[in-house]
Amino acid sequence: MALRRIKADLHVHTCLSPCAGLDMSPREVVNAAIRKGLELIGVCDHNSAENVLAVKKAGARNGLMVLGGMEVASAEEAHILTFFDDDDDLLGFQEFIYRHLAGRNDEHAFGLQVIADDEDGVTGFCDRLLIGATSLPAEKIAEAARSGKGESLVIAAHVDREAFSMIGQLGFIPPRLVLDGVEVSQHMTIAQARERFPDCVKYPVVTGSDAHHPDDVGSRYTCFTIEDGSIAEIKRALGGRDGRKADC
Repeated sequence: MALRRIKADLHVHTCLSPCAGLDMSPREVVNAAIRKGLELIGVCDHNSAENVLAVKKAGARNGLMVLGGMEVASAEEAHILTFFDDDDDLLGFQEFIYRHLAGRNDEHAFGLQVIADDEDGVTGFCDRLLIGATSLPAEKIAEAARSGKGESLVIAAHVDREAFSMIGQLGFIPPRLVLDGVEVSQHMTIAQARERFPDCVKYPVVTGSDAHHPDDVGSRYTCFTIEDGSIAEIKRALGGRDGRKADC
């Protein structure tokens, strides 16, 4: 299979995330991505993956590749993006995270956490406190993400942000935390992030929209030169191996 350039936004939320708009339904997320010319998106709701399979199904109907993941909040309140090729690995990881996530959602304070199908039918509501932090340190989250039978990808989210980032919360990236890359948000250029945060230089860098509303999808993206949207190919691109590359 030949290498091709794939436009990807690996940080997209759905209506399951309490801070996302209710219009971020699985089908609308896919439609928004296609309108922006994206070929690959990563779905990573806060501490849950209950809408991933619906987005995947909607994406498959429309020729959009969808990488299933989660944005997990560590005990340090730093956000970590985790992605999985294997759906069973993803759902198993979700159950692991749920066991370390306390509290119940207050819909009036934080918003609805809508579970929907690929046709945008509401199938339920998640009552867990998805906006909260787990009791797991970052190293344990990364370790658990890599314990499945398939490929996984672990990326420190929006490291340039003052809140909910590894550098913002701790001031550094723990040396024992094994990462495949770091993400820079749309609020800073890659060059600025590398200059301001020396830890970023040690890791491959991606950027994504962190979209919570349809218009935000694809507002920031990474272009991968890869064969397909698998995690193995993305890892090769992040490492600059075998002609693969990642451009922000």
